[in-house]
Amino acid sequence: MNLYNNIIAAKRTNKKKFVVLLDPDKTHGLMLDQTIKLCNDAHVDYLFLGGSLLMHTDLDDYILRIKAQSDIPVILFPGSTHQISSEADALLYLSMISGRNPELLIGKHVESAAQIKQSGIEVISTGYILIDGGRQTSVNYMSNTMPIPSDKNSIAVSTAIAGELLGLKMIYLEAGSGATTPVSSSMITAVSNSIDIPLIVGGGIRTPEAAEKSIKSGADILVIGNAIEKDPQLIIDMSAAIHSSSKSIV
Repeated sequence: MNLYNNIIAAKRTNKKKFVVLLDPDKTHGLMLDQTIKLCNDAHVDYLFLGGSLLMHTDLDDYILRIKAQSDIPVILFPGSTHQISSEADALLYLSMISGRNPELLIGKHVESAAQIKQSGIEVISTGYILIDGGRQTSVNYMSNTMPIPSDKNSIAVSTAIAGELLGLKMIYLEAGSGATTPVSSSMITAVSNSIDIPLIVGGGIRTPEAAEKSIKSGADILVIGNAIEKDPQLIIDMSAAIHSSSKSIV
């Protein structure tokens, strides 16, 4: 399966995709099993897998545990070069184009490139744009970069266009895990209208209503993580809101 082709086909027909983000340090053991069952029942489209540190988890074993229970594609969302596994279906090759940290623009990519190519995993180059979510988040701290102010739509738009022109395959607007406010509807719409590649949005989305609002504003893929860690049952309602919105747009 070529997941990127699947994502492109969905974008062409306005079929919105719902992603559950799993942090192995926070969701493991019985909680992981229960979360995967809910994801299956809710017809979650993809599982993103990653975290800021990954302190206590064997990534290969973690992915194999998921795959023993589910056919949902697992896509690595790595927080570091150590978070790579050939057991996954694909990897978001993230370039933090909103910051000016050269290590996250190209440095870490050089370190991991040979290993990733050898793994044979599908690589989806993604422009990662950090947006101010109202508080300092883990990604803000770990990346040592400043987020784009939440009311500066023009900066986000120009950054997204630059990423597309550089050949990146997707753009990811991220308010950060635990953000107090999600990426604004106006920014999502402005960026969505300015690019032709798929737009991922995540961070600070805690309710089905907020998820539906982001989808209707132009997000192609919506990522929910922190809220589901606190209440896994939200997966059912989030999925219904995202997928029903998709149907209403077509």
